[in-house]
Amino acid sequence: MQFSMLTRFAAAAALAATTLFAPASQAQSSQQYVAVNPPLPSDTPGKIEVLEFFAYTCPHCAAMEPMVENWAKTKPDDVVLKQVPIAFNASMKPLQQLYYTLQTLNRPDLHTKVFTAMHVERKRLFDKKAMGDWAAEQGVDRAQFDSIFDSFSVQTQVQRADQLAQEYKIDGTPTFSVGGKFITSPSLAGNSYEGAIQEIDRLIPMARK
Repeated sequence: MQFSMLTRFAAAAALAATTLFAPASQAQSSQQYVAVNPPLPSDTPGKIEVLEFFAYTCPHCAAMEPMVENWAKTKPDDVVLKQVPIAFNASMKPLQQLYYTLQTLNRPDLHTKVFTAMHVERKRLFDKKAMGDWAAEQGVDRAQFDSIFDSFSVQTQVQRADQLAQEYKIDGTPTFSVGGKFITSPSLAGNSYEGAIQEIDRLIPMARK
């Protein structure tokens, strides 16, 4: 796979920030996944959900994003990928709102560009004004952005993201859950981004059972 500048930059940064791998409590296990007990229900009936818990501030998430995008193009038909933005403190909540605002605006193409803006261009997208200014530069209507950003719908999605993070006991990013039954991450998969993707593929048949 040919990596973009974002991937190379983020991967280098990630080497200096390995403590951001998730979850720390599981990192000592030699197993490449942990079971969720009891299993958690899916928000998408009839589909196997793969949840990617991520944070825009996380260099590992930035490095993995191109890999996750490529994987999503080839995933099985009965599998759905849902990305879940995480806030480990109150200051990160606007970043959750940013993700769901871009999804509501039907601009999923800007998801990867947020990583580029923060990790390559070093833009400080930490509050609504900075985010709105940046979005407007990408062709988003500023008034519409501001309205959606604080909407009930976005707030509800943020609350659901927080609930999922609590239920899955997420304490680091990136972390992946498969079918509500298993959790894996780069640290569990031998400190390997590619290993985490491969482990997701191995866990999907197990989640079908």
